[in-house]
Amino acid sequence: MWSWGNFTPIFCGIECLCRAGCNRMSEPYLKITPLGGLGEIGLNCQLWETAGGVVMVDCGLMFPEDAHLGVDVVIPHFDAVSGVKDRLLGVVLTHGHEDHIGALPWLVPELRGIRIYGSRFTLALVENKLRERDILDWAEFCPVDGNTVLPLGDLTFRFFPVCHSIPEGFALGVESPVGRVVHSGDFKIDPHPLYGSGTDLELFRSFAGPGGVRLLLSDSTNVARDGRSLTEREVKASLDRIFATARGRIVITLFSSHIPRIQEVFDLARDHGRTVVVSGKSLASNIETARELGIAKLPPAFFNAHSCVPDLPDERVVLVVTGAQGEPLSALSRMVLGGHRQLEIRQGDTVVMSSRMIPGNVKAVSRLINEMYRLGAEVLYESVHAIHASGHAQREELRDMLLATRPELFVPIHGEYRHLVKHGRLAVESGVQKGNVILLENGYPLRLLPDSFCLEARVPVEYTLVDGKGVGDVGYSVLRERRILGDEGMVIVVLVVDADTGSVLHGPEMFSKGFVFEQKYSHLLEDAKCLVLDEIEAAKPGQLTRMREGIRSSLRNFFRRVLGRDPVVVPIISEV
Repeated sequence: MWSWGNFTPIFCGIECLCRAGCNRMSEPYLKITPLGGLGEIGLNCQLWETAGGVVMVDCGLMFPEDAHLGVDVVIPHFDAVSGVKDRLLGVVLTHGHEDHIGALPWLVPELRGIRIYGSRFTLALVENKLRERDILDWAEFCPVDGNTVLPLGDLTFRFFPVCHSIPEGFALGVESPVGRVVHSGDFKIDPHPLYGSGTDLELFRSFAGPGGVRLLLSDSTNVARDGRSLTEREVKASLDRIFATARGRIVITLFSSHIPRIQEVFDLARDHGRTVVVSGKSLASNIETARELGIAKLPPAFFNAHSCVPDLPDERVVLVVTGAQGEPLSALSRMVLGGHRQLEIRQGDTVVMSSRMIPGNVKAVSRLINEMYRLGAEVLYESVHAIHASGHAQREELRDMLLATRPELFVPIHGEYRHLVKHGRLAVESGVQKGNVILLENGYPLRLLPDSFCLEARVPVEYTLVDGKGVGDVGYSVLRERRILGDEGMVIVVLVVDADTGSVLHGPEMFSKGFVFEQKYSHLLEDAKCLVLDEIEAAKPGQLTRMREGIRSSLRNFFRRVLGRDPVVVPIISEV
């Protein structure tokens, strides 16, 4: 145990830390193993295990960081799941954001026939993902709602509707053999939401009962933000002012799953006599899904830029497009860079970026904003205009959740490590005992016993990197090579030698890619060829491995000494 600030959390490090011992394995228990989501934004995934079986709560992905060169997405490490798949009773989903459902296409093939529980809208999004991969029949979809009481083994799940930036999000109230547990999901407290459900704290108080819950796991994303989150009514009022004053086209980019915000845009367009044109496959698909399910009151037909762009004056058009995070292939990026066949950003446009910049995407979004200004557009974004409300609770709302549930034990989840620490401090301020704040890390199971708890030894949970169709075949050695290639470039040496004598029949030829301008440094490459010939002479016929390693080592030392650079050297030697 260690002290940080004004409280002393229980921290699961290299060794197991126990309260009242871990040898009471015959007693009823609940073991929660986080596979992701603790220490990062994304990868939310937990295993809940009792004697009656195992339930997975959420199965999300994370978008790659700058160091993940060429990687498409990051998913949890599922070895821990493989070890319990015979006891896995199902996957329970809190809501339909990518960081909670995005890894399911990689999990389902390993668990054919798995039952997936979630709201209608959440399951519709999952269904689309599995259909794209032709694995839709490999999972069973089980819809739930706010009235559902779901027994899975000796866990009983209740679903509490919460306000978030996507329809039909749930918190989980779980009855377990060792007491009641609340998993907040992603939530905010908006007392008067424009659309959908609010977060009814009375449900949580009722579930907690007079003594409070045994354990609360709560969203930590916005714990560093004081006060309360902006409401959607405030956002709509701000957007209304933009609609009233904009003289040309209005271009709005947002997350394609933010159906309430999309509903606002359609409503404002109708009120101000504008026609909505949508661009982006995921956006059009989600709008259609929400309309079919009756979640949003959207028109039965809308213009999709992929097939039809109406010939209307600019002052009567609203473009709703993907690309809020500067994604290179998104509709907005293509509109800015000239790759969109039907649309482009032009002089007089008002561009509304109605989303929060995810930290890893700030540079990409900033470049896009600068380029739009070069094209003559006016760009409005969250830091200077009230055009986006986070779907995550801020500090006072998190305090409300703590006071409503009154937990004996508290585990902050869904955040970077600094968020978890700050949320732990808030829990102590809200009445949780200092020693009952548990800062877990991914891979460290928390075992609850009837009158105690135990932090168990770590299980492997390293990230799995997905690059194209390759899953897990890109490791840190490959990333290191990609980084070297990007930083230093590559030199290729090609030669043909006689298999019997070892004499050079052709070459050496030398090519550089991303290393030096060959015409300017031709003398340097000629000197390098001499080093290659020296290594060939030093090797005996047939010693191709020694020859390659000698060439590689000699050239890298040469380039480091002469240029201070360390390129990847690739010798290609053929024997005839």
